[in-house]
Amino acid sequence: MWYNPIMSAILRSPMHALLGDTMLLTVIGRKSGKAYTTPVGYYAECDALWIMSSRERTWWRNVCGGACVSMHLHGRDVEGFAEVVTDEAAVAARLADYVRCIPMAARGLGIRLEQGVPNAEDVARLAKEKLFVRIRRGGLRSDSR
Repeated sequence: MWYNPIMSAILRSPMHALLGDTMLLTVIGRKSGKAYTTPVGYYAECDALWIMSSRERTWWRNVCGGACVSMHLHGRDVEGFAEVVTDEAAVAARLADYVRCIPMAARGLGIRLEQGVPNAEDVARLAKEKLFVRIRRGGLRSDSR
């Protein structure tokens, strides 16, 4: 995307705090071995960082099956282990949790909230288009899949 170099420059500068929950994620291409760095939004829950992405994007394919990644997070370089969640039921559950954690995101995602509860049809529809990448800091592989 045309704005990635601008976002990257801001995230590497002292102004990184202005971008809130955005970090630089570096993955290694499975075929090329080349490092790819992209700015991504994330949210933290328990011991993991979660990134939502469109299934149409390609960067996440480099961490299918699990892979070590590097992050530039809050002005620091951090290592982690990333795993992709593509199962629609698991994505739907994560989307519902995401919207419960960040209710203001519901509108932008097209998820209606009914008394604070995400609409199940909206969540199921969106789960076909989205996926999540879970990153555990420290590069440790998750024992639970």
